[in-house]
Amino acid sequence: MKYSINHSTNKTAYMQLYEQLRKDIVDGVFSYGTKLPSKRLLAEESDVSVITVEHAYSILCDEGYVEARQRSGYFVIYRESDFISTADSSTETLHNAAVSNADSPFPFSVLSKTMRKVLLDYSENILVKSPNQGCVELRGAISTYLARSNGINVSPQQIVIGSGAEYLYSLIVQLLGKNRIFALENPSYEQILNVYRANGVECDMLNMGRDGIQSEELERTEASVLHITPFNSFPSGVTARASKRYEYINWAEKRNGYIIEDNYDSELTVSTKAEDTVFSLAKNNKVIYINTFSRTIAPSFRVGYMVLPKQLADEFENKLGFYSCTVPVFEQYVLAELINNGDFERNINRIRRQRRKQKL
Repeated sequence: MKYSINHSTNKTAYMQLYEQLRKDIVDGVFSYGTKLPSKRLLAEESDVSVITVEHAYSILCDEGYVEARQRSGYFVIYRESDFISTADSSTETLHNAAVSNADSPFPFSVLSKTMRKVLLDYSENILVKSPNQGCVELRGAISTYLARSNGINVSPQQIVIGSGAEYLYSLIVQLLGKNRIFALENPSYEQILNVYRANGVECDMLNMGRDGIQSEELERTEASVLHITPFNSFPSGVTARASKRYEYINWAEKRNGYIIEDNYDSELTVSTKAEDTVFSLAKNNKVIYINTFSRTIAPSFRVGYMVLPKQLADEFENKLGFYSCTVPVFEQYVLAELINNGDFERNINRIRRQRRKQKL
């Protein structure tokens, strides 16, 4: 057996063993359904204690790579299509938190440990005013995360941080102008319509079909901005198919208009493949992407972000760059740490696996 522990590093033995096992599982050395070596055998071969092996196995279980079967051992349940990528981490994290479900907040033990780390690492820097578009650390973390999880390749300069989606809707109105008609899904989340109307925007409600907004509704509207929630429209629960997403893109191109893609809840899909975002499919730079951390962290984290096309990013800086960021620096640093050390995606993977089990 090839597993060995380097005692000259600061990394604990169980983390070294976990990382070696995880790599072999992902690389297919241990394929789906394969039984892992017994704890005692692995401990003897690696010259570590059984407790060390047990700890490494428990992390793999928490993250959905393996499962323990009573009186049988540990079996690989990882299939690449079930997961989004997890960031590599050089920092050990707390892995004995309870597994979250779709309606639970982020594991508090992990969150509190990260908060303490940010307080120690950043100290008085958390009292410094945030850059207007958000802290570089968080925008950089989001940029990297979007590239590996959604195929959205953008620079941190295209990302704007704000206190929730509703605040970002208001910024978009100011950026695109109130003289445009905004088209919304019918039915849709009531707050979307409320925010646009409060900003003096004329809205046109477009009836939904089984796979998104009806084609005839798209044809008849005079709107030049289309607000969509393609993954899981509320309250209808409709998910737009790939053909419908391309129809939205063609709609914006023909009208020289814009699409606002509200990707709420998309990361928690039970699909074996992450849904393609309209932003990643579009080549015409006409899509504004919005997401928040209210489902993936907790409702109390009033943090959202929008990704602007390059030409709109420059226009935003010139037109609205004076606005101060509405999210406290401390929360931004905490989120950046959670994304960079992998805890954010590990939690998403746990929830996705649990949702898939509930669906079976």
